Amino acid sequence: EVQVVESGGGLVQAGGSLRLSCAHSGRLFDVDAIGWFRQAPGREREGVSCLDESNGRTYYSDSVKGRFTISSDDAKNIFYLQMNSLRPEDTAVYYCAADLPYCSGHGMNAYRNENDHWGQGTQVTVSS
Repeated sequence: EVQVVESGGGLVQAGGSLRLSCAHSGRLFDVDAIGWFRQAPGREREGVSCLDESNGRTYYSDSVKGRFTISSDDAKNIFYLQMNSLRPEDTAVYYCAADLPYCSGHGMNAYRNENDHWGQGTQVTVSS
């Protein structure tokens, strides 16, 4: 089981930026995708973005496309979510995953439904 620790959240005004970090304990053999999820109060956890490091393929949900960027630093076992042009509707607890079977919207939904081990998350609050 891969352990993760999310950090970098905070309170920011609309239009501002934050960079989230995910420190993880290492990667599983032959598992190449990493990703970010978020959960707003009263809503289901949703996949935000993922990256398949074997081929560079990325996925972004429609709500964050063009504003968020996922990246990784394998040498440090850390990956990031750069969030720009933040909106109040981006307010949520953000969670990361370092063991996604594959990177796609469908893959993130499947992981969300089947996974029962999550980090503590990091709170992002965007004020209007």
